[in-house]
Amino acid sequence: MRSTWQPSSLLFLLLLLLELSCGSLQESSKPNFVLMMVDDLGIGDLGCYGNKTLRTPNIDQLAQEGMKLTHHIAAAPLCTPSRAAFLTGRYPIRSGMAGSSGHDVFIFNAVSGGLPSQEVTFAKIAKQQGYKTALIGKWHLGLNCETSHDHCHHPKVHGFDYFFGIPLTNLRDCQPGHGTVFQIHKYLPYGSIAIVLVTAAILHYIGIITIRRRLVLGLLTLLVIVTGLIVGFIMVVPYFNCVLMRDSRVVEQPFTSENLTQRMTQEAVDFIERNSGRPFLLFFSFIQVHTAMFASAAFRGKSRHGIYGDAVQEVDWSVGQIVQTVDRLRLTENTLFYLTSDQGAHLEEISVRGEVHSGWNGIYKAGKATNWEGGIRVPGILRWLGKIPSGGQVDEPTSNMDLFPTVIRLSGASVPEDREIDGHDLMDLLQRRAERSNHEFLFHYCNTYLNAVRWHPQNSSSVWKAFYFTPNFYPETSTACFHTHLCFCTSSYVTYHDPPLLFDLSRDPSETTPLTPDTEPAFHSILAAIKEATERHQATVRPVESQLTPGSVMWKPWLQPCCSTFGQFCQCQQDQ
Repeated sequence: MRSTWQPSSLLFLLLLLLELSCGSLQESSKPNFVLMMVDDLGIGDLGCYGNKTLRTPNIDQLAQEGMKLTHHIAAAPLCTPSRAAFLTGRYPIRSGMAGSSGHDVFIFNAVSGGLPSQEVTFAKIAKQQGYKTALIGKWHLGLNCETSHDHCHHPKVHGFDYFFGIPLTNLRDCQPGHGTVFQIHKYLPYGSIAIVLVTAAILHYIGIITIRRRLVLGLLTLLVIVTGLIVGFIMVVPYFNCVLMRDSRVVEQPFTSENLTQRMTQEAVDFIERNSGRPFLLFFSFIQVHTAMFASAAFRGKSRHGIYGDAVQEVDWSVGQIVQTVDRLRLTENTLFYLTSDQGAHLEEISVRGEVHSGWNGIYKAGKATNWEGGIRVPGILRWLGKIPSGGQVDEPTSNMDLFPTVIRLSGASVPEDREIDGHDLMDLLQRRAERSNHEFLFHYCNTYLNAVRWHPQNSSSVWKAFYFTPNFYPETSTACFHTHLCFCTSSYVTYHDPPLLFDLSRDPSETTPLTPDTEPAFHSILAAIKEATERHQATVRPVESQLTPGSVMWKPWLQPCCSTFGQFCQCQQDQ
């Protein structure tokens, strides 16, 4: 039989093999990403940032084998806006993830607000580049829009192939015996009610007025009904808010937190093992060390700082397990690790038993919910053996928004040009090809209000920070803040400064002494430069629909995720 094989066929086969080989080589050259964010971790809680009493050997080793950022800034001092900025590389005001009327974060699962689907996350672009993507842990960026199953704000809409975690956050209500964040009784006018009742009783007794028995019974009935509704609401909150999901399915309601970090860690290990043969992106979003505090039995009582310290040390163990998995699978030289916190530690959190559940922000002033350095200066550790020098540190201003362009470019994609991106690629700084940060200015918002501006001038070691207003914050009375010590940003709760308060963080990182024209000769020219930059920045902020309006954050029963009927109080344990 005569062969029908033609030279053109051989050429086609060779070209096909070459294309497949190049495609395979290109895919294998793409780095994996393991991005870890701890909730409310203080920069001073880690040994590599100066802590001498908490044991964090795994995180410290990560810093020793990689690069430590000492001037790393969260884009917001609260969870929801900070996480939106991290995922999108954009100030949260650009995506509508910043409130204007005292609504800072989502406190219910059944709300209609959330990260808009038109926003682009690094997970969405990595997925388009052939990555397998996963979010394990806390989301806190919304869930549903119109029904309890539309999942319009679900992590899958934003590029995550796999999700195992909680759509909201860890609340006091999720821990038996830790009280509730909905301390409605603090807002009821008990004192006024008591005065009115006593006065009415006295006037009735001396005959000035006559109070009918029917009116008394009606008022007492109303009081009982209101009290019952409040107690009932607080009792059902754990069933509505403390939800654990696997992909789109509720698997535990309310969730049991005690061993949740260990379960999440195993999920992360499994995901890495399943996808070790292809590029992957893992976002491990810790539920610890946000209140209410918890730690697994193996870690309880092991630290010198109570349950908070126990939780930090469990986080460190988890980091070690994930790093060891990557190393065991021989993916070390092709995996970029990143560890940070979503904002500074919460300093004023007190348990129902009077225990102080706070972290340490080192030398930095204040903490979570403020734009003082303690609220936004966070750990930043990156390790990529063979690509990032070991044992170094970057003292230039950087932002958690910088991970967006860094991940995008390393994945082989281009940074979107159809929107403002506020982050900058970190690789030149990390690989010492650049000495200066591209962040000449950083803008710090309190909700939608511009609170402060940071300026690192070219050819200068100074980092100026100007405050337009500061919160009236008195922890001993809590007169200007929520009962949870989260401050409002509106005029009744802040002090405005004209001229702005000015600090040089290179000389005064603790923000102890505001500068004046007498102590800083360039005072007026510095503020003029900051004002000009602020005007340029604000011209780029386009109006968008807010996701944190009163209507968007209000509980809506038809949006409530529930693994059973309401008659069964939305409870299940399907994932044990």
